[in-house]
Amino acid sequence: MEQQPRILFVDDEQLLHGLFDRLFTRSGMQVKSCVNAEQAMEELNNGEYDLVVTDFMMPDIDGLELLAHIRQEHPKTKVIMITAHANVQHAVRTMKSGAIDYIPKPFSTTELVERVRNVLSRDTEPDAKPAKRKRAAARKRASVEYVGEHPSIVRLKEMLPRVSQNNAPVFIQGESGTGKEILAKLIHAMSDRGDGPYVTLNCANLPRELVESHLFGHRKGAFTGAIDDMTGAFERADSGTLLLDEITEIELAIQAKLLRVLQEQEFQKVGSSETKKVDVRVIATSNRSLNQSISDGTFREDLYHRLSVFPLTVPPLRERASDIPQLVKHFVEKYCGLYGLPKKEISEELLSYFKTYPWPGNVRQLENMVQRGVLLSAEREVVDAEDVFNDFFSDADGSGHAGLVEKVGAPQLTTIEEMERHMIMKALDDSDNNQQRAAEQLGISARTIRNKLKKYREEGFIS
Repeated sequence: MEQQPRILFVDDEQLLHGLFDRLFTRSGMQVKSCVNAEQAMEELNNGEYDLVVTDFMMPDIDGLELLAHIRQEHPKTKVIMITAHANVQHAVRTMKSGAIDYIPKPFSTTELVERVRNVLSRDTEPDAKPAKRKRAAARKRASVEYVGEHPSIVRLKEMLPRVSQNNAPVFIQGESGTGKEILAKLIHAMSDRGDGPYVTLNCANLPRELVESHLFGHRKGAFTGAIDDMTGAFERADSGTLLLDEITEIELAIQAKLLRVLQEQEFQKVGSSETKKVDVRVIATSNRSLNQSISDGTFREDLYHRLSVFPLTVPPLRERASDIPQLVKHFVEKYCGLYGLPKKEISEELLSYFKTYPWPGNVRQLENMVQRGVLLSAEREVVDAEDVFNDFFSDADGSGHAGLVEKVGAPQLTTIEEMERHMIMKALDDSDNNQQRAAEQLGISARTIRNKLKKYREEGFIS
């Protein structure tokens, strides 16, 4: 039996510790939580951890100081930094200091789990033994599924075997949230590279100063802050597949270097004159109009033609509305299993509304709504409309939409912060607004409850 990955969470918000524990334990990971950096350092001295996920803002010792300690004392341990104060300068500083990923708040639980899985896979896949890699590939094939029976989706599914069984690049276009990444995973899993590494790089989330390093790697001392050698995405994906998500966000100068890698299958790390050969299949995605990007001069036409041997387009959800009941059923089962909840179904009223909603955020928005409904319906067997379109949550775009409730729009993601707020308000409601009893129920102090309520009033969530 393979050993479960060990994760250390460091966050002074004790209310989140139980949430992290449930979330990642159900994803097959061992979790330990600490309230500050000092406690985390002690924990790292007492046992080995594969990954540390730390908040940046903490009392006494902040996340960057903890990161520096880990790089010096536990260099094999990877670090993900979480921050509510996201900006380019902070991201650059964090990544140059040795963090392997950087997640700005707010983020969804789904995104957090996926980012953690991606970081953990970087450690094992390129150097894994063949048998272990084949077992991992089998698990990937079992877990990846493209749900839908609309004619456009059926055609995509029929084309996948032919697209998968070769090494030519693939370019997938589609609106944000349509499932381009799922399609890319399927292509990799169905190919003869399925037992090799699958590496993803979100080009839109990286600070521009770090894109080249993340693509090709860098040598120690190549620039200020390059305190160690770094292995880039192409090297990690050798003998496998590299997904370049939102490739149109890459600057023209880097596009030229990317074109050379595609043509020659070789590259140079930043700060190195050594040329390295690789065997990588590239899948690229974009939610932009490529014709417009090429016309604007922001994307190289020769790079597009090199990438688009197989150009695929994923339709928006509004054009495949007949798939909504099947997608809803799939997501309900997924999140009931993830959170250990009883089997559920969506009420007819809510499903009817889902069928007529325009879905500007596509399948991702539908998944987020279903996830919210599953969580807020708790132990009940039916997810009702008020579980999804709750007055507690604000609209993301401020728009209204007549129908099921007086005012709904495209709700924000179910983020960690939203879930925390809901847990506190529910505990207060269950305890007849008794802050001490609510605090005992949540395992936190009454002072934390008072501070949170003050913050919610300042932010306008409660009056």
